[in-house]
Amino acid sequence: MPIMSAITPPASSEYPSFYATYINKVVGNDLITVLQNNHRQTQELIGSLGDEKANYRYAEGKWTIKEVMGHLIDAERIFAYRALRFARKDKTELSGFDESDFAKASNASSRDIADIMSEFAVVRAASIALFKSFDDDMFSQVGTANKNSISARALGYVIAGHEVHHVGIIQERYL
Repeated sequence: MPIMSAITPPASSEYPSFYATYINKVVGNDLITVLQNNHRQTQELIGSLGDEKANYRYAEGKWTIKEVMGHLIDAERIFAYRALRFARKDKTELSGFDESDFAKASNASSRDIADIMSEFAVVRAASIALFKSFDDDMFSQVGTANKNSISARALGYVIAGHEVHHVGIIQERYL
């Protein structure tokens, strides 16, 4: 089967309704282009911050910018892993993850923001390479994660929209 030229947005039947919050934030009709553009914009915005600003919390108990970026990295890895499993027709039900527990254990605030952004670039490059390797059949595969059915295609758009969501919060509340 030939590799797809454009990875179009998923139908609403391909994901649980709560993911619409992220998927509806995606602007564009080609996943690879969206992931590349979003990444470039995020790198420009966050990459210019120093560690002092990246350690800022807009309220008690809220994540720092470093922790938000660590969360984006963790979530992208998990969503891409799910997409890989589903694209390979693995029907094993995958568990969820607690984003708060992951953030606490990430040690993000003790790291340099430049190091975090470098890691983010590597993770994004891996996600793009993964999604470029999928064909139509792979993108249409559905699996279960955290007790919800979702397609490999939808997971790619969740990654993109999740980034848009959190970068928007950074712009509104942190900068």
